[in-house]
Amino acid sequence: MTIHHSASGGGVVYLVDDEAVVRDALVFLLGSRGLVVHAFDSGLALLDFLARSGTPVQGVFVLDVRMEPMSGLMLHESLLAMGVHNPVLFLSGHGDIPMVVEALKKGAFDFLEKPYSDNTLVDRIEQALAVEAASRAQNAQSQERQARLASLSEREQEVMTRVAAGKLNKVIADELHIAVRTVEVHRARVFAKLGVRSAAELAGWLASG
Repeated sequence: MTIHHSASGGGVVYLVDDEAVVRDALVFLLGSRGLVVHAFDSGLALLDFLARSGTPVQGVFVLDVRMEPMSGLMLHESLLAMGVHNPVLFLSGHGDIPMVVEALKKGAFDFLEKPYSDNTLVDRIEQALAVEAASRAQNAQSQERQARLASLSEREQEVMTRVAAGKLNKVIADELHIAVRTVEVHRARVFAKLGVRSAAELAGWLASG
């Protein structure tokens, strides 16, 4: 069974807990704090939802550890296998040190043992959402960067590397056996495609990647 609770303006939380009372209480709590909650009564229900909706997934996961037939830790393994690396917070009333260590080793964001305070839980979820948003922005920036580089022709790439190295147009023309005017044209196209305005800015842009 899947429960959807929406509130405007918040981050997205995927909640999995097989206890209806706990699940409903968390849906209410998180919704009241402006978060959008997709709640599931089992790991299998969540996986089915993700399989139908596809990845990448925006948001964070809050998983109960003790669930049947799939535990929270097993569900985390399945998420990783699907390529879902969003922050995961585990909730457990029976947490022990080995379980905590195992979860954190596999990239869990945090592990909260019941009973936890509402404020603590919401604070950690909001921190996880901030981490996820920053990661998503970085990935988008990286993809845009790769797309810009891929838009360059082979000759433009040759000119780019030489311009970034500080070589003069005449030197580049001699090395590539082309006219200085042709170098100037390629240089202008490289600057336009990469969104830079000078050789120094180009060198910095390439170094930042």
